[in-house]
Amino acid sequence: MTTTVTDIHDTDTPFALSHLDSLESEAVHIFREVAGEFERPVILFSGGKDSIVMLHLALKAFAPAAVPFSLLHVDTGHNFPEVIEYRDRTVEKYGLRLRVASVQDYIDRGVLRERPDGTRNPLQTVPLTEAIQQHRFDAVFGGGRRDEEKARAKERVFSLRDEFSQWDPRRQRPELWQLYNGRHAPGEHVRVFPLSNWTELDVWQYIEREGIELPQIYFAHEREVFSRNGMWLTAGEWGGPKDSEPVEKRLIRYRTVGDMSCTGAVDSEATTLQAVIAEIAASRLTERGATRADDKLSEAAMEDRKREGYF
Repeated sequence: MTTTVTDIHDTDTPFALSHLDSLESEAVHIFREVAGEFERPVILFSGGKDSIVMLHLALKAFAPAAVPFSLLHVDTGHNFPEVIEYRDRTVEKYGLRLRVASVQDYIDRGVLRERPDGTRNPLQTVPLTEAIQQHRFDAVFGGGRRDEEKARAKERVFSLRDEFSQWDPRRQRPELWQLYNGRHAPGEHVRVFPLSNWTELDVWQYIEREGIELPQIYFAHEREVFSRNGMWLTAGEWGGPKDSEPVEKRLIRYRTVGDMSCTGAVDSEATTLQAVIAEIAASRLTERGATRADDKLSEAAMEDRKREGYF
């Protein structure tokens, strides 16, 4: 019997990838492209949901072999304990190598000084750039997504950084047909963003589909918080709250995690993945716009930090 084109299209076999499959395939391709093109890549891993998904994709990209990259965490010293515990447990589970660049070390040595507002997120740039130079990393994977913030929307998947780790939007390279240009001069490196085309909703739907474990602070729980500049912050050694900022127990969750001093919680009753997904689908604020004080320092706060070498 001769098979015709009509016969082929009449079968139930799907020919198109689903939306999540397409995003996963793109990210896996990016990881493998970097492995083949660079000598010393590293994955930025904080224990936040985007870096967790990024590591999951890297594990898939190279299975059954081990991930051929080490991990790097720029530790502010003001991280949520639940996230640090998850980070360490994940590293041990998969037998990964973790390097930690500590902001506290730089403060103790007098290289950096505490800010009056107590936040250490802007202080991460120097430890990050020096760790890249010290270990001669030539490709640095980050979990940034274009939907997070307008400065990140300007990024290519391969983002060239100069010998001082600085970013110049005018040096962005075209990336037609998923062709990525990793050429760089000695001392330069490339920041690589496999999740560039993902949205926050995509990330959560992928987490649900893949059954990925997350730190519990991403789900609704009772916590003592106080209000500052319209955000619910957790009390800690970083300096909050002030006498005029009463602490109260609320049912909250975190959409994003970072330095405790600038990462706000949102009121939520979402205790399951399905509830979180429904909540995000109805939201009209990006996660950083709603919960990150460090992005509200100025209109161009993120872009200014990126130019200096930030994530």
